[in-house]
Amino acid sequence: MVGGEAAAAVEELISGVRRATDFAEQFRSYSESEKQWKARMEFILRHLPDYRDPPDGGGRLDQLLSLSMVWANHLFLGCSYNKDLLDKVMEMADGIEVEDLPQFTTRSELMKKHQS
Repeated sequence: MVGGEAAAAVEELISGVRRATDFAEQFRSYSESEKQWKARMEFILRHLPDYRDPPDGGGRLDQLLSLSMVWANHLFLGCSYNKDLLDKVMEMADGIEVEDLPQFTTRSELMKKHQS
């Protein structure tokens, strides 16, 4: 009954993905669009195993949620942060595909254009 074992394994995997998605859903901000949430949820789920809170607490999950917000705010709102922090979240998000991102002009770019 190899087929039955494979089907059970697939069902267990699907169930695990559903539980993870349901768990992550509680962290969605009411102001996030579907596209923003989908991208941020992928960021969260990708790193959730590494940021689970230990039994004695520790705030690792809070750290992951904060990093996901930094990444999303940078991508979707154009917020800027410390270079080391941005480097970290961009590395964590490597491979997450987000289409049709807004284009932002930084203050420095505006000043250079105005001075020319």
